[in-house]
Amino acid sequence: MADSGGPPSGESLLFLTDDQLRKAIEAMFFAYRGFTADPDRILSEKGYGRAHHRAVHFINRSPGTTVNNLLSILGVTKQSLNRVLRTLISDGLVESRVGKQDKRERHLFLTEPGEVLERALSDAQRDRMRSAFRRAGPDAVSGFRQVLEAMMDADTARHYKRLKEGGA
Repeated sequence: MADSGGPPSGESLLFLTDDQLRKAIEAMFFAYRGFTADPDRILSEKGYGRAHHRAVHFINRSPGTTVNNLLSILGVTKQSLNRVLRTLISDGLVESRVGKQDKRERHLFLTEPGEVLERALSDAQRDRMRSAFRRAGPDAVSGFRQVLEAMMDADTARHYKRLKEGGA
């Protein structure tokens, strides 16, 4: 069957060639570069990196989340997260509060400046996603979400599902 240049049919997607998969992988790399470009610029102006962005995002998503929960969501080492949190706390973007039931727990909240940073980062990404979704159309958006969800391992999918359902 000759390549017509158009999008492949649903049935032909079940038997993707290595070349088609390579093209999809490359598209994902370049899309991710575009998706992170504006936030990276905002973060670099403040001396932060993507780890700071992820921490701020998930603290905003689940105010009061514990350090251990954030460790689990991000899948990073305790040492790595502690470096990021130390910076965010000392710069006044995140507040760490001792747990009421368990004094060993640390609950994380964004401060007002942290919320301002998070909003700037998220607005940039929402604008890019909104524009892409509008150009691609509702069927592509649904398919895109299905592909992303299918790529998640079980632990990641569990965290994603909890956040999607409004949990921490």
